[in-house]
Amino acid sequence: MQNIRTIRYCFILFLSVLVSCKGQTDKLNDNCPLIPKPLSVDMQPGEFTFGDSVVIELKTDDEEIKRAANFLKTFVEQTGSCKAQIGTGEEARNKIVFTVCDTIAHDEAYRLDVSPRTVTIASKGGAGAFYAVQTLRQLLPAECEKKICDENVILQVPCVNIYDEPRFKHRGFMLDVARHYFPLDFIKKNIDIMTLYKLNVLHLHLTDDQGWCIEIKSHPRLTSVGAWRKQSIAGHKNDVPRKYDGKPHGGYYTQDELREIVEYAHERFIEVIPEIEMPGHTQSILAAYPQLACFHKNYEVSCDWGVHKEVLCTKEGSFKLLEDVLSEVFEIFPSKYIHIGGDECPKDRWSECPVCQRNIKRLGLKDEHELQSYFIKRMEEFVNAHDRQIIGWDEILEGGIAPNAVVMSWRGEAGGIKAAKMNHSVIMTPRDFCYLDYYQSEDRDNEPLAIYGYLPLDSVYSYNPTEKLTSEQGRYILGIQGNLWTEYIATPEHAEYMAYPRAIALAEVGWSRQEQKDFTDFIYRLTIQSKRLDSLNVNYAKHFLFSVKNKNDKL
Repeated sequence: MQNIRTIRYCFILFLSVLVSCKGQTDKLNDNCPLIPKPLSVDMQPGEFTFGDSVVIELKTDDEEIKRAANFLKTFVEQTGSCKAQIGTGEEARNKIVFTVCDTIAHDEAYRLDVSPRTVTIASKGGAGAFYAVQTLRQLLPAECEKKICDENVILQVPCVNIYDEPRFKHRGFMLDVARHYFPLDFIKKNIDIMTLYKLNVLHLHLTDDQGWCIEIKSHPRLTSVGAWRKQSIAGHKNDVPRKYDGKPHGGYYTQDELREIVEYAHERFIEVIPEIEMPGHTQSILAAYPQLACFHKNYEVSCDWGVHKEVLCTKEGSFKLLEDVLSEVFEIFPSKYIHIGGDECPKDRWSECPVCQRNIKRLGLKDEHELQSYFIKRMEEFVNAHDRQIIGWDEILEGGIAPNAVVMSWRGEAGGIKAAKMNHSVIMTPRDFCYLDYYQSEDRDNEPLAIYGYLPLDSVYSYNPTEKLTSEQGRYILGIQGNLWTEYIATPEHAEYMAYPRAIALAEVGWSRQEQKDFTDFIYRLTIQSKRLDSLNVNYAKHFLFSVKNKNDKL
């Protein structure tokens, strides 16, 4: 009998502890619903209130930390509820202090300490300070995201001690602007959303068979001809018969516009990496300069999606044009990396081409796969000579990888695993977890048209980029990236619907530790964050809201 009472007591005690822990977690998420989830959060009693004015005090001359502080000043003042002054805060009623901390080793790490009178942001440098600002921003009311928020909104954050640092260095989002052209304001809006969730790389896919979207002054026909197609597919490419909309489509970014994007991203600690496709996905080049094909004839910018047999010939003129293009790309984009594509290059034309066959023999190559390897390695030498590195899709492994190339593994994880085992840096972006152009609901009758596949939010969130690697091999994984291909995405509203919140889930995959991840917890925080997305006028997919209401009684 005594044993039964003891077991009953222990069970009741266990339940009470469980309920208490659940209550503490709920309270933490209510007061601190941060995405990505920080490494360490310690809630404290009280709140810090900005009031009518706040002083931002800099205890450093670091220019990048000043940039982070200026972002905070602008953000606070845009609410219309508070004036922020950068200066000395000795006599200030409330102040935000930026300081350098020598014990913080990670470039993007930060410590955020909020007390009732003072917010202290400590970091090694500007990136960490900037991400602390984004965390502080998420602690403010969601209405603060509006340019001018309601005068009744109180700028107040809970007292908390946070230490945080990212799991991966590369936390990327790819936007395909070649299949459908998107205006500058939309690209900037995406940069703003990336900023909020600590994504730090914008990969712009600028060229493809269906359009060339970057001004190249030495070769103006790339845009005067290559930037425009006669029409686009109406419906899906697999429809029989295939239909077209009969509407010309195109557009391109001037070099000044691209510099504006680069600067806008730079102010938000985001690197912009351009992609110039080669040697496949280049029919827009051949439309402008048909002499660079294996067989000289008239080509058009493609109106069809998919893989095309028309590719650049391995003649010297092709390399000369690409070197001219990249020379201008270097002047626009200061990024460490230049993406050169390298994917989906059929070898049909090369196998028929006298020039390419002579090159195979002259260079002592085994086949057309080794010819592509030669092509990529030659372009890498040119890029390396300008103190840059190439990124290529995982097809660049075929025929022999270029010595310093970074592999972007998209056809699954196999290419990334192979490259990591060869001691090559890798960005994991497998389509089963990271392709944001896939359907996100099984109810396709009520979903916009997508390319194919099914990638729900929980699948995205479940991804672990190093799961199949040893700890040593995992060191070569630079990070992850979500890709938004736009064959079937023609408007900003549709693009936002496909990207968000799945790109936000990837932001947490890239930042937070694997052992911290919990999908139910993420959905609860995302539900609170959805008010912030509403304030930013983001047309995000709302499937997760219904799943929470149906499965989680907290709402």
